[in-house]
Amino acid sequence: MTTVIEAGRWILREWRPDDADALVRRANDRRVSIDLRDRFPFPYTAENAADWLGRAAGVTPPAAFAITEPPSDEPLGGISLMLQEDVHRICAEIGYWLGVDAWGRGIASAAVNAATAYAFDVLGLERVQAVVNTRNPASARVLEKCGFMREGTMRRAAIKEGVLLDQFMYAALKTEWPR
Repeated sequence: MTTVIEAGRWILREWRPDDADALVRRANDRRVSIDLRDRFPFPYTAENAADWLGRAAGVTPPAAFAITEPPSDEPLGGISLMLQEDVHRICAEIGYWLGVDAWGRGIASAAVNAATAYAFDVLGLERVQAVVNTRNPASARVLEKCGFMREGTMRRAAIKEGVLLDQFMYAALKTEWPR
């Protein structure tokens, strides 16, 4: 059975092989990739899409979702819960992105709310956390709108395109989750 999560006007659903073209079209933009991890490359090619779709399909329980807007089933972006291991197995790191044409419409906030509720209610996690580059205030605002608390700043914690970056650590706890 395929996992589908309602997110207001949008739907989070498992990625499918036929999402490759839309994935490349929306992901192949430096404005999308600049504040994401290097494993989300620019340029974003058909080979990158095939690799991602293959990896996303093998995850149980499902933790990587395409963000779609009915009636179209085409992905606008993606959201993932990276389940942690060992003593951190009660936690997931959430990551999300949208194609530029989907920015500023409340989609990311709806997706983060829905995926966080899924993490707590279905996966039984206690904590969902996110790391955001300090130069990405829009992503920080998404998390704050969703009730995530900024726990601190990790100084010089990452490097992207040769630039050292500070990052904010955000988290939501199941015991405090209001939704």
